[in-house]
Amino acid sequence: MKPASIRTRTLTATALVAVVPLVLAGCTGGGGGGGAAGGPVDKITVVDYYGENDEKVITTFLDQCGAENGVEIERTMVPGGSLIQRVLQQASSRTLPDVLMLDNPDLAQIAETGALAPLSQFGLDAEGYADGVVQSGTYDGELYGLAPTVNTIALFYNVQALADAGVEPPTTWDELETAAAALTTGERYGMAVDANATYEGTWQFLPFMWSNGGDEKDIATPETAEALQLWTDLVADGSMSKSVVNWTQADVNDQFMAGKTAMMVNGPWQLPALNAQTAVEYGVTTIPVKDASDTAVAPLGGEVWTVPQTGDEARQAVAAKVVECMNSDENQLAMAEQRNTIPSKTSVAATYAEQQPEQEAFVTLVAGARSRTAELGADWPAAATAIYTAVQAALTGQSSPAEALDDAQPSE
Repeated sequence: MKPASIRTRTLTATALVAVVPLVLAGCTGGGGGGGAAGGPVDKITVVDYYGENDEKVITTFLDQCGAENGVEIERTMVPGGSLIQRVLQQASSRTLPDVLMLDNPDLAQIAETGALAPLSQFGLDAEGYADGVVQSGTYDGELYGLAPTVNTIALFYNVQALADAGVEPPTTWDELETAAAALTTGERYGMAVDANATYEGTWQFLPFMWSNGGDEKDIATPETAEALQLWTDLVADGSMSKSVVNWTQADVNDQFMAGKTAMMVNGPWQLPALNAQTAVEYGVTTIPVKDASDTAVAPLGGEVWTVPQTGDEARQAVAAKVVECMNSDENQLAMAEQRNTIPSKTSVAATYAEQQPEQEAFVTLVAGARSRTAELGADWPAAATAIYTAVQAALTGQSSPAEALDDAQPSE
């Protein structure tokens, strides 16, 4: 997921519940192309939010998969922030597309309404996929979405800066604090994260929280407080800029490329910009954990492809074949190469790491990455909001980490 996987949005329970009877009553979706009366299907509709380079890449693969299945792809791209509202409106008006792409944290919210068809009814399963990918496409025990590629975040470091300071890429929190302090000099900070008041800020904090045993079901715990204390200490001792509470992931990458931070947490979508510049030689490693015996646990980003409940069995069957095609081993590998993402199937990801060494840390992290909705499902947004609220309060000195988490804890 690029940062698109962590956009801020609010969806009320009332809005979701209102969709259920409409969807379950059966929809006439897809908007033409045959199939309604049992005739041949020659066109299917697709809705997604991809833009820029992704738009061209996804168009190529969708058209290819459409051609392989004898149908024309009628694609509609909408702004990411308005996709969920559009889906709800389409469900209400019985005009759901044949194929729907969703940011993986949104799948549970939409599946809860009954708007999506279980992929098992089309013979599709998630065999060979990383566990987190399966979690991200599953709701209430049913698989509703498959992701051709995914992403996560890791620690980038300035190779020359670390060499000059005589430090190794950190693997533990103690090493991180020591390295960040040693790398902080003049106008350069040792470390940078995105800690802004959006889901993006939560996304960046999760590896530190999860790897230390923190849990989104109850954020007011010593384990999560320890993780937030780490970030607070880095800001307090000057190793990390106070401005991180306002930075996006793009801002963090700009700081890194400008030589104003020696280390940063970021994702593989930054690789094209990093590879296009020559001022900073960079390395990538897994995110440091509290103790060397701990395992880094990162959040899973990326989009899943689903088959909505349109009420047209013929069109749904073809739509499922297109989703299956998008997820073939060959297409996963090619899509990952062109989009700087990670194949979702573990065997394909291993091949990718061999071909793209700079992606090795991300492949390692994806293998054990967690879906953000795995535990809370449709209730995840409330927890995500609470987490970034607490991070903001702690880093700006309004509260101690423990107090900030206690104050932000969602009420039951």
